[in-house]
This record gives sequence, C-alpha cells and structure tokens, in this order.
Amino acid sequence: MKILLVQPRSTGFIGQISRSGKAGFARVTLTTVAALTPPHHQVVIHDARLNEPDYEGNWDLVGFTGMSCEIPHAYRMADEFRKRGKTVAIGGYHATALPQEASQHADIVVVGEAEGLWPQILREVENGGASRTIYQNEKLIAMRDMAIPRRDLLQRDMYSVFATLQATRGCPFDCDYCTVTKFFGRSFRVRPVPEVVAEITSQPDKRWMFVDDNLIGNAKYAKELFRALIPLRITWGAQASFTLTKDAELMDLYAAAGGQYVFIGFESISAQTLKSVGKGINRPEEYLPGIRQLQRRGITIMGSFMFGLDGDDVGVFKRTVDFVNAAKMDLALYNIFTPLPGTRLYDDLERQGRIHDRDWAHYDACHSVFHPQGMTSEELQNGWYWAVRETFKLPNILRRIRYGPGWKHRLAVAYGYYRKSRRYPQPLHPEKYRHPPT
Repeated sequence: MKILLVQPRSTGFIGQISRSGKAGFARVTLTTVAALTPPHHQVVIHDARLNEPDYEGNWDLVGFTGMSCEIPHAYRMADEFRKRGKTVAIGGYHATALPQEASQHADIVVVGEAEGLWPQILREVENGGASRTIYQNEKLIAMRDMAIPRRDLLQRDMYSVFATLQATRGCPFDCDYCTVTKFFGRSFRVRPVPEVVAEITSQPDKRWMFVDDNLIGNAKYAKELFRALIPLRITWGAQASFTLTKDAELMDLYAAAGGQYVFIGFESISAQTLKSVGKGINRPEEYLPGIRQLQRRGITIMGSFMFGLDGDDVGVFKRTVDFVNAAKMDLALYNIFTPLPGTRLYDDLERQGRIHDRDWAHYDACHSVFHPQGMTSEELQNGWYWAVRETFKLPNILRRIRYGPGWKHRLAVAYGYYRKSRRYPQPLHPEKYRHPPT
C-alpha cells in the first residue's frame, strides 16, 4: 500500500514555521508510526505546516496526528481526502481524548499508543477494510525492542533540533491539567538503557533532545541512563520535574552526560495555586536555590509558567515577570491555562459552565478560552501579552543573561523569543499589569 502520514499545523502562536523555514524539534510520532509499518508498504511523511498535502495522490491510507490546537486543520484535510474516497486514520492526544468526535472525520481512530495497533490496522485495510472504527490497546505496551523512528523520511535541515528520541513514557505525578496520564497512563515506563544507547550510536548526530514528559521520573533509572551517556560525548536537553534540583548526584550526572538545557514546569510562584491543581510537589520557596544549583552546573533553564489558574489575580503577571528577572532565568515560557479535553480540569470547568470558547484552534495555551476566577477572560489574555512582551524586552534579556559557557547560544535563543514576542498584539491597558492593584 501507499501510505501518507501528515503533520497538521496550528493557526495560533505555537508550532509555526519560522521565516527561515525552520520548525522547532522533530516530533517522533509519525516517524515512529512509519517505523511500525512493514517494509513492503511505501510511506511518505508530509509536513502540512509548509504546504497542503497532495489530495489527488494515489494513497491507499492517509494518517494524521495532532494536538487540540492542530486538530481543526487535521479534520479539514481528512475531510478532503475522504471526499476523494481515501481511507483516513487519526490518532494523537486530541483523538485519544475525544475519539467519537474524531470518528466524524476518519474511518479509523487510534486511541493512545500506536504500537500493537498500527500493524493490525494495516493488515485489515490491506485485506479489505478496517474491522471497526475505534482501536485501543487493552494495556500499555512494554517499552522493549521499540521501533526506531524513520528519521530518513524527514527533511533534516527543516528542524532546529533534528535528533529526538524517547526513553520513558508517562509521569509519576498526576496534575489536574495534564494530558499525559490520559494518553500514556499513570504508570511510568522506561526503555532498557542499552536500547537507548544503541539508538543514539546508530545515528551520526551529536546533538539530541529527549521528548519524554519527565525524563527523571524514576531517579534510579535516570542516573543509570546518564552514566551510560557520558562516554558518547553528545549534548542534549530534556523536560524534567523540579525534583531534579533536590538530588545533587542526579544534577551532576545530568551535566556530566551532556545535558545542556532542561525544561521545567514551575507553573506558578504561589504554593496555594499549585496545590489547587495537584502540583504541590513544587514548592516556590525552593525555586531560587534550585535554579542556582542548576546554573552552577552550567545547565540552561527554560521555565514554564501558567496564568489564569484559580487563585491568580491581575497581579500574577508582574509577580511572575519580576521573579523570572530576579532569578536570572535563562528562558521563560508563559502559557495561558488551557482546559484540554481529557483532563480533570476540563471536566471541572465544563461542569461549572466556565468554558466560553470551543474553537480547538485556540487551545494552544496562548488564547483565553474560559472564565478565570480572579480576573476577566480579557484581562487574562492581555496580561499574557504584557508578560511575554515585558519579559523579552532587550534590556530584560541582557539583565538576565549569564556570561558563562553557552552564553552566546542562550542570548541567540532569547533574541529569537524577542523577535517572536514583537509579533504579539500590544496589550490593552498595560498600566493595569505594570502597576497592578495591591
């Protein structure tokens, strides 16, 4: 069969292709699906963030993945292919959360992990047609002998980080706003370290990114992995929980193994707010010492914060920006809290009648789609604009920069965020956020 796998685009602020034609990191979803495909099939991966796919092609099966903010584009393309009589499959986070909705635009819906399902689906389609619409594994897969992503099907020079891989799945925490446990389950699973090392050494790349949701979710495993990475002399980054900063040996190994940067979800500088969404593991009074511990080891930090959680008022924007500047945080990513389908917070806000925008394209953490508790939805949106633009003013970037190893790269990335932030709308009533009421 001739199979087309399509990456959709969002219409919001995230996941866009830069003017130079660059995307961020290469995702592993479609390349893994391609690797699960038996070799007698022909597979093509198309990135629809660049241009529309070939609707008139002689495709036997067309597959889509997508987050909520990308799913409207996926649905539109899927409908076009189905008009032409093509068989369409949709998977990913959004389809897993709302499979009945996805089934209105697809012949096949894959819920959760594709391993164990995709080869079966291909056999059925090849032999006359799928036996049902919604496919789901009865249990989570064991992460052994995993398919190596088909990176050869991607355009290498399109990505700022091309070499990406996954060593773990899931997260030991179960935050109310997070989609991870809905997709990967509460169980934290790991790949055998030799298999991770073998995947890395099979490629020529020396710069990698782990796309795990929390690479250090099992500290014992993480230490074993990091020790095995040291001889490889690669550099890499990953997403990790703030608990990384509570283990000196873990931080030392992270840096020694080539871990140059880490993405950490701080989420809020209010302990009360953190507890309200099940993230009490984070303690704001420990943030600054923990940040300093990582910085002393030469690890660049990208800190993620959410605005609009219950307990936030219009002063949260300035308080957070002031903290980021005072901590000399290398990079900050601000998100408008978004109640994603499949999460407990989505269900709670739905019951309370607080969701006012159901355009999935706006579910990109950059649009206010609900009525927050401590401010209006409009104040949440404009406060986010103010915080992003204020944080990435050139004087603030220069004030935060740390002139040590890697400072030029940190400055270049921060400047990229400065250019991006200038494209965001000017906030209405900026004085409200610059000088919030006490």
